[in-house]
Amino acid sequence: MKILLVEDDKTIASGLEYSLQQDHYSTVLCHDVASAKKVLEEDIDQFALCLFDLQLPDGSGYELCRMVKERRDIPVIFLTVIDDEVNVVMGLDMGADDYITKPFRVRELLSRIKTVLRRYQKSPHTRAIIDIDNVRIHTLEGKVYKNGVEVSLTALEYRLLLIFGNHLGQVLTRNQLLEQIWDMAGEFVNDNTLTVYIKRLREKLEDDPGNPALIRTVRGLGYKVGD
Repeated sequence: MKILLVEDDKTIASGLEYSLQQDHYSTVLCHDVASAKKVLEEDIDQFALCLFDLQLPDGSGYELCRMVKERRDIPVIFLTVIDDEVNVVMGLDMGADDYITKPFRVRELLSRIKTVLRRYQKSPHTRAIIDIDNVRIHTLEGKVYKNGVEVSLTALEYRLLLIFGNHLGQVLTRNQLLEQIWDMAGEFVNDNTLTVYIKRLREKLEDDPGNPALIRTVRGLGYKVGD
């Protein structure tokens, strides 16, 4: 598992990085908001958890937490010398999963990391935003946009698109799609209905529905969205 560590105190950062690696985590270390944002923009999907110092030379861990939670629902733990209640509550309200005050024992931090990761692994989290080419799904709002313009989808169309969005790059058989739609909708959906809804999604989201590039048919297997 890879952890993004953002800490401006280079002595603390070096000690933390060593301890995390000794505990079999791989790490990416940044010392300021700007470099951390660059890493997150380029490859946020590589991280299982983020450790953010709250006070950084060019901003705060709050900015980074907000950026992470807008893109993916992965755990964030704040590291800080500030222990007043207002900052604790503000961090947690923003979506942070834990908050540990300096000075802290490394063993305590490692224990909290394991606890948070276990909690996430037990209950699957859906990303707040899923991008598929020029289509963006805002899962918390249940809205879909194409080239920045909202697209109106029925409940079943949205559920079907969300299944594809949560399995990017995977080939899904018709049976897998039927089972998942049925589970989500709580009602029976037959094979003909699935064909109709895939056709409708293509008409609403594809640039050329006759030659779909978004929801691609994999002959003899099923459908695939994303690479």
